[in-house]
Amino acid sequence: MNIIIGIGVFLAVFCFMEFMAWFTHKYIMHGFLWSLHKDHHKKDHDSWFERNDAFFIFYAVVSMSFFYAGANTDFWYGWPIGFGIMAYGAAYFMVHDIFIHQRFKMFRNANNWYSRGVRRAHKMHHKHLGKEHGECFGMLFVPFKYFKKK
Repeated sequence: MNIIIGIGVFLAVFCFMEFMAWFTHKYIMHGFLWSLHKDHHKKDHDSWFERNDAFFIFYAVVSMSFFYAGANTDFWYGWPIGFGIMAYGAAYFMVHDIFIHQRFKMFRNANNWYSRGVRRAHKMHHKHLGKEHGECFGMLFVPFKYFKKK
């Protein structure tokens, strides 16, 4: 029974992270921590790394904290929570950093309706170079208006 509950917690946390990504992006990245995020919209350096990558480190620490709690206390839910955060981070990295921004040259030829829609939605977000208009869509929820037939 604990395995079923753990899988449910993992899936719930993975889906909840979609909301957290949207909330963090709109109210924190385009809010009081714009100084860390702005180089993602307008590159002002020659480094492969961006100040924006600090947000990845934050969520990695949160995930590891839940692993630590799961391993060293009776809070076994720490394991599925930590893995849910980690899995969302890995999926986000694959879609956002690798597929969309091509930080690694992979998935360049993906040209199906979903990949075109995700790229179109992200391009609409990046047309704003400033702090204002920080609205974005998650990796899982992209409005259907961006999914057009070729």
